[in-house]
Amino acid sequence: MSNLFADHALLPDGWARDVLLHWDGAGTLTAVQADADPGDAPRAPGVLLPGMPNLHSHAFQRVFAGLTECRGAQGDSFWTWRDRMYRVALAVSPEQLEDIATQLYIEMLAAGYTSVCEFHYLHHAPDGRPYADPAEMSRRLAAAAQRAGIGLTLLPVLYRHGGFGPTPARPDQRRFVSRVDALLHSVEALRAAGLRVGVAPHSLRAVAADDLRALLDGLAAIDGDAPVHIHIAEQRREVQDCLDWSGLRPVRWLFEHAAIDARWCLVHATHLDDGECDAIARSGAVVGLCPTTEANLGDGLFDAPRYRGAWGIGSDSHASVDVAEELRLLEYGQRLARGERNVLGDTPQVADGLWRAAVAGGAQAAARPVAGLAVGQRADFIVLGDALLDGLSPAQQLATLVFAPRRRELLREVWAGGLCRVRAGWHDGAAAAQQRFVAARRGLLGEL
Repeated sequence: MSNLFADHALLPDGWARDVLLHWDGAGTLTAVQADADPGDAPRAPGVLLPGMPNLHSHAFQRVFAGLTECRGAQGDSFWTWRDRMYRVALAVSPEQLEDIATQLYIEMLAAGYTSVCEFHYLHHAPDGRPYADPAEMSRRLAAAAQRAGIGLTLLPVLYRHGGFGPTPARPDQRRFVSRVDALLHSVEALRAAGLRVGVAPHSLRAVAADDLRALLDGLAAIDGDAPVHIHIAEQRREVQDCLDWSGLRPVRWLFEHAAIDARWCLVHATHLDDGECDAIARSGAVVGLCPTTEANLGDGLFDAPRYRGAWGIGSDSHASVDVAEELRLLEYGQRLARGERNVLGDTPQVADGLWRAAVAGGAQAAARPVAGLAVGQRADFIVLGDALLDGLSPAQQLATLVFAPRRRELLREVWAGGLCRVRAGWHDGAAAAQQRFVAARRGLLGEL
């Protein structure tokens, strides 16, 4: 199939009727026509939404989602969770990573994510030595994405130090630590394999100024349009540690040491002052929000109404893999903080505004043509359809999906690259992927 007709579709500028889509053999949209005659095109069995880009993922962390929800003797925080995460990270094999990621990416598709940015720092063997192919683990992620059928932006992570100062990396960070030249060599090799690749300086505590400069200079020589992602201002302790070290808050330090522009995605950016909010918005960078992970880890609440720039969503640690839940929690967090309703979005229909903003910001962060139902973009879309939605307008159906979900079958079909990957909640590779995932998890449970 290379065309489809929908009675209603959410286009980048809003809802349209009688929309005819055409795409080519590469899965790229060649025509998007509203008020069209269907001709002999197949008719979509429901309302069309653009597929959602997931702008932040650590695939291996899905294997222990739900298994760290027990209080320690001295209390728990992001930092105690990180210690547990490191134990799993030290044990995951290349084969296990591919199996975990395949299951995760199938789950993403079933939830409405049609592409993903993989923030990948699990580079080396468990003893810290590079694999014979230094890009071994990256290639496993690419294989998983291909098997699932999800679009991929791969972001190899530069990790140099264990804290501000810099301080030496910890022994349990040995699989992460790489040299700048080695990481850039992997970027070139992955690009040669046809992958969309950027880089991710992990955080200011993990990458010092000289290494950040060398990384950005090296990337510019390879691909001046490649995306750059970074964790920043996620935790209050991180902000205070940066102040103690440099006298500057993290986002302010970053802007004084790098040319931040639309290629950048600042992941979390939870704790900002007014000047930092304004600087990000003026730069054109995207803020990467991961509400379910930020809630799970006790990071804090992003003050979304104060921020006027681009943003997108990610499932990050994959405590939840659900587009609607990320958007719902983002809006509900603002309601709880402000004592108001219907806070976010640029339209009266809050779900419309949230969905379109997240698609646009996610596509920018992915540096791939996944910005919705428009010519030149990838044919990534969702078909809503269920008896529970009968009698509702298209906008009401989307609002029901985001704010009153009743079952996953509301997503009748999920298409990625012009191919139907999920139908009635089921992916053709789901059964085999689940078996391999469970086996991988069984082998890693002892690390928790």
